Amino acid sequence: MDKKWYELNGTDGDVVISTRIRLARNLEEYPFPIRCTNEVREEIVEKVKDAVLNSNSVISSRFSCIDVDNINAGEKVSLVERHLVSPEFISEKSEKSLLLLDDESVSIMINEEDHIRLQVMCEGFELDKAYEQASRIDTLLDERLKFAFSENLGYLTQCPTNLGTGMRASVMLHLPALQSTKAMRKISENLSKLGLTIRGTYGEGTEPVAALYQLSNQISLGISEKTAIDNLKNITKQIIAQELKTREALAKHLNIQDSIYRSEGILKSARLITCDEALKHLSNLRMGITTGLISNITLDTVNRLIVEIQPATLIHYTGKPLNPQERDAVRATLLRNSLGK
Repeated sequence: MDKKWYELNGTDGDVVISTRIRLARNLEEYPFPIRCTNEVREEIVEKVKDAVLNSNSVISSRFSCIDVDNINAGEKVSLVERHLVSPEFISEKSEKSLLLLDDESVSIMINEEDHIRLQVMCEGFELDKAYEQASRIDTLLDERLKFAFSENLGYLTQCPTNLGTGMRASVMLHLPALQSTKAMRKISENLSKLGLTIRGTYGEGTEPVAALYQLSNQISLGISEKTAIDNLKNITKQIIAQELKTREALAKHLNIQDSIYRSEGILKSARLITCDEALKHLSNLRMGITTGLISNITLDTVNRLIVEIQPATLIHYTGKPLNPQERDAVRATLLRNSLGK
């Protein structure tokens, strides 16, 4: 099986961790999820599952179905940590299912805020590639399901901010230099004037973890998917250039170099390490790699570790319950083994 998107470093991967295209869709003959009874929500789950799993597409056999109501809390949180579902999707128990591609690059949330939230993830800066994949699967679904659509408003969604294309295009950016120089607030203010928004690592209402930020389009009504993607592309390129220029300047400072090398030493030698501490040091390590200070560790390895050391995901891959100290010990071992003792 192919590697998962978060195990790879892609185009412009020194700054862009990943690209995501998310499409919101609703079935024409049903009310929005918030107004559906449990019986209707169950019916929607079965219809969407059938449309994906029993289609003639070669990709259908690669999907598995996860009944979100029947997995434990830790497994649910791991799905969020791996960016496969939104935090809102796991917040309530009410007839939800997840269709997941084997390499975790495509996930289809059923009965989130809308009947369908189709999400495609790619490593690196790949907006066109992610959109093409999302569009193919969207067409596959539309052939078997009738989507709610208005000639004037476009795709109809529960939240008015998603009307029109129903698309959110986003890139996950690693911005340690811009964060450390206190530039993010001004950048955020300027982006809002351009119809874009920058949020924390897990989307709206979350804080940036390890200097990871989500940059996405805010406007979906009155513009085409191509226009939204091109706008996001152009702004992302500007932020990449600004981040790299700032990194280059910072990397010349002895205190920054010391911080990076200390992080490398801790990650390679610690026997106990919390998730927060590990993420801080991995962020420093990533900056060290991209500025040429560290040459014996790859970005692929760091990208993978940023996901795999998360608490619930660590338990998920270990396959057994772990108390906090056991988690810290397992995390430290994983880091040492992956980065070289």
